[in-house]
Formats: sequence, structure tokens, C-alpha cells
Amino acid sequence: MDMSTAFASLNWIAVIIAALSTFMIGGAWYSPLMFSKKWMKEAKISEDDLKEGQAKVFGLSFIFSFIAALVLAMFLGPEADILFGLTAGFMIGFAWVLLSMGTTYLFERKSFTLLAINGGYHVVSFMVMGTIIGLFN
Repeated sequence: MDMSTAFASLNWIAVIIAALSTFMIGGAWYSPLMFSKKWMKEAKISEDDLKEGQAKVFGLSFIFSFIAALVLAMFLGPEADILFGLTAGFMIGFAWVLLSMGTTYLFERKSFTLLAINGGYHVVSFMVMGTIIGLFN
């Protein structure tokens, strides 16, 4: 499939919803109900650090999530169903994102706990994005 066909076959509503889903997941994942305290400790981030530059962080994060959802939708293709989206999302999140982060974390001497928290977020996010994209196909 060429690029123009890939773009023409995209479901833009699914891409936008998939991108937005990362914010809902992140809101829960990094909340006090789940991993905020442990994540802040492992990442050496304070409450005050989190208050600085929020508009930039959230704005760029949405752009990054949108691009990730867009490329994921192109990768999955127009024939993807929910199961393929979920499975591909898991494989991408785990094998490409988490393990790539793991390599970097090893050299940076960051903790396995921080990798599990941050990488786990991405695995779940890609699984949900893939499911949403598969659902809308």
C-alpha cells in the first residue's frame, strides 16, 4: 500500500480518540490511586517540578500521542480488527517501546521499578490505542 492510500484509509476519529485515550490512561496510571508516589520517588520528581511548564508538557504530549496513534493506524491498516489491534498494540508497546526504554534505562542506571511504571504505561496505552483503531475499522 502506498502512502496516499494509507492516509486515505485512515479513520481520523479513531486516531483522535486513540490519542486522547493515552491521557485518560496516564491520568489514572500516574495518579495517587496507582503509581504517582512511587513514580515521583523513582524519577526524582517533586510536586513542584510537576507544576512547571504544564501547558508545554500536555500540549507536546498530545502531539506525540496523536502522531503515535496515526502511525499505529497506518501500521495496522484498514483491515485490522479489535483482536489484531490489541495484539499488535501489546507487541509494539512491549517489544519496541518498553524494551527500547529498558536499554536506555540500563545505561542511565535507572531503576527497574521506574521502567516497569513508565514502560507499563506505554504497553497499556498501545494496547488501548490498537483496540480503538481496530474497533473503528
